[in-house]
Amino acid sequence: MIAKGPGGGAIRCKEAGMKTIIGKKVGMTQIFSEEGNLIPVTVVEAVPNTVTQIKTVETDGYNAVQVGYDDLKEHRAIKPVKGHFAKWEAPLKKRLFEIRLGEGETYEAGQTITVEDFEEGVKIDVTGISKGKGTQGNIKRHGHHRGPMTHGSKHKRLAGALAAGTYPSRVFKGNAGPGRMGNETVTVQNLELIKIVPERNALLIKGAVPGKRGGIVRVRYAVKGQK
Repeated sequence: MIAKGPGGGAIRCKEAGMKTIIGKKVGMTQIFSEEGNLIPVTVVEAVPNTVTQIKTVETDGYNAVQVGYDDLKEHRAIKPVKGHFAKWEAPLKKRLFEIRLGEGETYEAGQTITVEDFEEGVKIDVTGISKGKGTQGNIKRHGHHRGPMTHGSKHKRLAGALAAGTYPSRVFKGNAGPGRMGNETVTVQNLELIKIVPERNALLIKGAVPGKRGGIVRVRYAVKGQK
């Protein structure tokens, strides 16, 4: 779902007809509702996204728009990148992502997508890259039980027998064991968009979203659970 684009990383949205914007995770805080209830929220800064390319069935085989996020300085762009943006008369952007279009949806090159295009109270899905935790053991990575801690046991946090006996005499592919943990594309579904702050290009989302502070996230209307 996430791939590199001309100016940097590109986040691709393959779902059709979903209102989408890309932003940066600022961190978590808390606000109070009108009833006085405390609500934990994640702040996502989503500066206006710019449409940098229009894709159609005739030219690309499908209908979509390419959207750019985060300005790119001209002296940092190579000639092919400059030519791509010049063709569509769009400003240079570091990150690109695609939005598949549904029937009746139209965009123009140079058009902007802002937080004001969203509505408070709707359900949204947030996609980001989870925090990388390096190489971890099977207990932390998969929640396995540990071995006995007493009576001379030398098997406390090991993975255990993986291919004991005459069969299968090998480790099956996909066996849950130690390895790299985190740094994966994660989507949290059906979060609630509590508040929009247009003057700061901010979205206040109830609960936690994937990724570290400063990480790039994709916010779109929920596929499931939307009233």
